Amino acid sequence: MRILLGSGGNRTQERQALWRSEAATLYGSVARVLFIPWAIVDHDGYEQKMNDLFEGTGITFESIHHADDPVEAVRSADGVYVGGGNTFLLARSLHHFGVIEAIRTRVLKEGLPYMGVSAGSNVACPTMQTTNDMPVVFPGSFETLSLVPFQVNAHYYPGAIWSKDEATFTEHFGETRQDRIAEFHQHNSRPVVGLREGAFLRCDETSVVLRGGRATVFFQGLPPVEQDAEADLSSLLAT
Repeated sequence: MRILLGSGGNRTQERQALWRSEAATLYGSVARVLFIPWAIVDHDGYEQKMNDLFEGTGITFESIHHADDPVEAVRSADGVYVGGGNTFLLARSLHHFGVIEAIRTRVLKEGLPYMGVSAGSNVACPTMQTTNDMPVVFPGSFETLSLVPFQVNAHYYPGAIWSKDEATFTEHFGETRQDRIAEFHQHNSRPVVGLREGAFLRCDETSVVLRGGRATVFFQGLPPVEQDAEADLSSLLAT
């Protein structure tokens, strides 16, 4: 398998350069990538945005929403990219159009390169239960692609939130991301990778390498473990 999972938050030029570089490494000679934009409503606009961002890289994104048969589009693709947005909306469409098994088979058994960012990373996990998103729609099931055996919490940040009102900062006393992941581990045993903004997980059959930023790895009943860029997280494949 060849999988690249990104947290998102790629708003700076430096992060966008890494984004394009990691995508080029993943896709290799693949020029036309099947783009899945179902995490947002404006599919045409999202497709155009991706092609604008990757202009000059040799990678062209063709959105699955143009396909008469989404399953066949997956079966004939040379690469797939699942974009960010709302994970509930994305999961609902993955189930509705019946593409989950087709993606899983192509990625895990045939080596189809898969890239997901934000919501696209969430759905690469066994379930979407570590998303941060609001449940704007009912997806039918929390089960997702199960391309990797661990969970990802995209856009992870440590500590509490502070809000700014003009020049004044005020602490927000709501639950932290660590609190939310602890709630997940009260009911579920899978490890969770809290992936910082701009970071990626580069995965294959035997390895998981952290690229471009830091991550915090959470295990049920154990203290969280901080990881720096280039850390070897391959032990997560055995969970």
